Amino acid sequence: MTKKMIAVDLDGTLLNSESKLSDFTIETIKKISKKGHQVVIATGRPYRMAKDFYDQLELETPMINFNGSLTHLPGKTWKHEKCLTVDKKYLLDIVKRKEDIEADFIAGEYRKKFYITAPDKEIANPKLFGVENFRPENQFKSDLVTKGPNCILLQTRADDKYALAEEMNNFYKHQLNINTWGGPLNILECTPKGVHKAFALEYLLNVMNIDKQNLIAFGDEHNDQEMLSFAGKGYAMKNANPALLPFADEQLPLTNEEDGVAQFLQERFL
Repeated sequence: MTKKMIAVDLDGTLLNSESKLSDFTIETIKKISKKGHQVVIATGRPYRMAKDFYDQLELETPMINFNGSLTHLPGKTWKHEKCLTVDKKYLLDIVKRKEDIEADFIAGEYRKKFYITAPDKEIANPKLFGVENFRPENQFKSDLVTKGPNCILLQTRADDKYALAEEMNNFYKHQLNINTWGGPLNILECTPKGVHKAFALEYLLNVMNIDKQNLIAFGDEHNDQEMLSFAGKGYAMKNANPALLPFADEQLPLTNEEDGVAQFLQERFL
């Protein structure tokens, strides 16, 4: 069987509603890897929020974080690492417009650190940033923003996060790639212009000398559109946002709660 690159989103796709991997999913992914397929996590999460899942799955493949801004080999020096950033002026401007976009918090996310406007666990869950508690050094201060972040994360009280993402894209004249997270939270993420999961996967395919037709991908949200459209085969979860379906080749019969990805992989490859 031709070896595949299998790109998997985390929230709403590989993870259940408790943001955990089931034992069945863990064991299935391990078996798939042992057969020589390359399982690649492609997520909007920063590395520190995805590392535990990478370790649980015992992966040795590159990882895509920040919706494509960071492509790296976790824990290792890798000559093909690609780290892209947003111009810091956008972070500073979005913070200035905090009330206009009804933001609970705005955060500049860097590979190993973050700054957040509201480092208060009553407002923002520290686990969204891969920490148990916020520390004083996490407090956003404009003078700390000396370089551009990998991405800008914000949580909004706006009724329609999709409409807000579109409004912000228009406001910034599409100089950013502004998209929504999977799952129930009203979270928007801003990455550099032209950067998305498909951008990073195309780079990775070239580096690893794998044909695009041997890429299969799984997702559930707006930020998976480019990835599913780009892949040789793109699969939307049963629980996927309906707006994602036109970009998928097929919709899985099972949700993330039902181990939809693992069940599919077991039937197809094991």
